[in-house]
Amino acid sequence: MTENHSIVGHKIKGIRESKNLSIEEISERSGLSAEQIVSIENDQNLPSLGPLIKIARALGVRLGTFMDDNDALGPVVCRAADREANSSISFSNGASNARKHMDYHPLAKQKAGRHMEPFIVDINPSEEKEFQLSAHEGEEFIYVMCGTVEIDYGKNKYLLSEGDSIYYDSIVKHHIHGANGQAAKILALVYIPF
Repeated sequence: MTENHSIVGHKIKGIRESKNLSIEEISERSGLSAEQIVSIENDQNLPSLGPLIKIARALGVRLGTFMDDNDALGPVVCRAADREANSSISFSNGASNARKHMDYHPLAKQKAGRHMEPFIVDINPSEEKEFQLSAHEGEEFIYVMCGTVEIDYGKNKYLLSEGDSIYYDSIVKHHIHGANGQAAKILALVYIPF
């Protein structure tokens, strides 16, 4: 599976430079360290969605701007065969040295002006027992397509099986992973107010 995170770092750097913003200015606006931003721009680390949302806000763009070609104004159809052929985007769980545990397959990256980010997400098996929870503005809807998923949400844990779903405010710290370290597949809709 090809990882496509180099496009994200490249786009962030390009947008920042086109707006004549320094790394220090983005750091101040986003609350992230300059080192984190340099690491992301140089494709050394692609963090969870939370830091990417902060960078998008600091740059004054939608999160999807980092992942799409942003050209279709009407409906966008994503065929299963096309989704499988396209490369995925892998995110770590927020720690710069963390292994990547999710592969995101964007479903509407050509749709201009969208406020929702739909993904099919492959959750990779993991032996991790401690998870770094993250939070960001917006809401998320998760539908389990295959396997069993555990969601740490605030102080609660939710175990979801195939066919189950959850809708939550993503401002509350959360983490999604396969139950008992197993693989799973979910449909995720992330709404980020702009």
